[in-house]
Amino acid sequence: MTKKQYKIVIIGGGPTGIGAAYHLNKLGHTNWVLYEKHDYVGGHSSSHLDDKGFLWDEGGHVLFSHFKYYDQFVKESLGKNFYTHQRECWIKLTNGWVPYPFQNNIQRLPAPEQLQCLLDLMDAQQTHKPSKNFKEWILNTFGKGIADTFLIPYNFSVWATPATKMAYHWIGERVSVVDINRILKNIIKKEDDISWGPNNTFIFPKFGGTRGIYEPLAKKLKNHIKLNKEITNINFKKKIITFKDGSSDTYDHLISAVPIDVLIKNSDAPEVIKKNAAGLVFNSIIIIGIGIEKKIETPKCWVYFPDPEVPFYRLTYFHNYSPYLVPDGDTNKYSSLMCEVSYSKFKKINKDTILEQTIAALIKNGIINEADRGKVVSKKLFDIKYGYPIPTLDRDAKLNKIQAYLLGNKVYSRGRYGAWKYEISNMDHCFMQGVEAVDKIIKNKKETVWS
Repeated sequence: MTKKQYKIVIIGGGPTGIGAAYHLNKLGHTNWVLYEKHDYVGGHSSSHLDDKGFLWDEGGHVLFSHFKYYDQFVKESLGKNFYTHQRECWIKLTNGWVPYPFQNNIQRLPAPEQLQCLLDLMDAQQTHKPSKNFKEWILNTFGKGIADTFLIPYNFSVWATPATKMAYHWIGERVSVVDINRILKNIIKKEDDISWGPNNTFIFPKFGGTRGIYEPLAKKLKNHIKLNKEITNINFKKKIITFKDGSSDTYDHLISAVPIDVLIKNSDAPEVIKKNAAGLVFNSIIIIGIGIEKKIETPKCWVYFPDPEVPFYRLTYFHNYSPYLVPDGDTNKYSSLMCEVSYSKFKKINKDTILEQTIAALIKNGIINEADRGKVVSKKLFDIKYGYPIPTLDRDAKLNKIQAYLLGNKVYSRGRYGAWKYEISNMDHCFMQGVEAVDKIIKNKKETVWS
C-alpha cells in the first residue's frame, strides 16, 4: 500500500478538519472522509441566525493570519466579500476607560494610581524574580499595581481558574509584555497606544458570519463530508469508529479535533492514558447576544471587563464587523452586542439569571441606557461546554503521554481541543494543524505548529 492510498478519516468540521480537507483536496488525495456531529461546519468558529434575523458567532472571532497558506484558503473562500477593520480595543474599569494593552496606557489612570503602577512596574522589571505560576509571572513582570488593577481580576474572569493553578509558558504573543520606553513616552505625551498585537488589523466575512469562511469549502467537498455523525466510540487497536446512529467506519490514519479528553474517554485507551486525559482542565463559556432596535455608533471593536461585578469578560460590538449581522443589513436601525461569560467550579454562575444580569451590567457600564430595555428585540444564549483549554501547571506532562500514545496508533489529535493548547488555538493555527497533519501522514513532513 502506498501512502497515496491511505484512508484518512477526519473527525470534526471546524477549522482543523476543514484545513485537513482543504489540503487533501489540493494534494489530489481522494481516499478520505470528514465526519461532523452537527448539521453544519465551522465547529465553535460557527455562526447562527436567530428568529429575529440577527446572526451570532460562538464568541468574538476575528480573522488575522500568521500563514500564507491559510490566507490563500481565505481568499479562495471569501473572494472580495469581506471587510477590513482597524482594531480598537478597550478596557472598562469601574472609574473609566483605558485602551488595550493596559500597561501601555496607564496615562489614562488617575495620577496616584498611574504613579503606583509605574513604580511597581519598574521595580518588577529590575528585580527579575523567577515565577512558578501565571500569577507570579504577572506580578514579577508587571508589578502589583497593574496586576491588581487589571491583569489578575481580568484573567480570572476569562479563565475562571485561579492564576496560581496555571502555567505561564503558553503566553507568547497572547499577552503584551513590557516596553518601558514606550510606556513613558505615552505618559509624557499623554498619547493613547492602541496598535499593539498581531490582530491590530483584521478582516471579517461580509456574509454569513465566521461560518462563512468554512461553508463554501464544505459545499464544494460535500461528497467527502458527512454531517450529523456523532462518534460514540473509537477502537484504536482495530482502527474502528462507531457512531451514535449505529454505523461504523475504519481508517488507516485518523485526524481528530474532538476534545482530547472525550476522544480518550470513549476509546480502548489504557487506564493510565484515560487518567491523564481526565485530569485536563477546561472552562465553559456562555455567549449572550443582545439585539437592539437602536443605532449604537462607536468605533470600538471589543471591550474587556476586569470588574468582578460584571458577569461578562468581553463585549463585542458585533454590528461593527458587518452590517449583515443584523436584520436586513440595517445598522442605522439595529445594533448587536455580544457578551462572553466564563464559568467553572471555581467561578459559578446562575444560568437562569445570567441574561438579565448581562443587560443590567450593560446599563450600569453605560453601554446602553435604561430606556433601551424596551428596544431589546433579540436575546440569544449559547452554552458552550468547552470554552478554553486551561494551561494548568501539569498540562504538558499529561499531554506528552497522551499524544505519544495516540501517535503510536496513527491518531493526530489537533486543533483547539484536540491539541489542548490555547497558545495555538486561533483559527489559522487550528487550520494549519489540520494541513500539517495531512503532510505528516502523506509526506512524513515535520509538523511545525503543533510541535
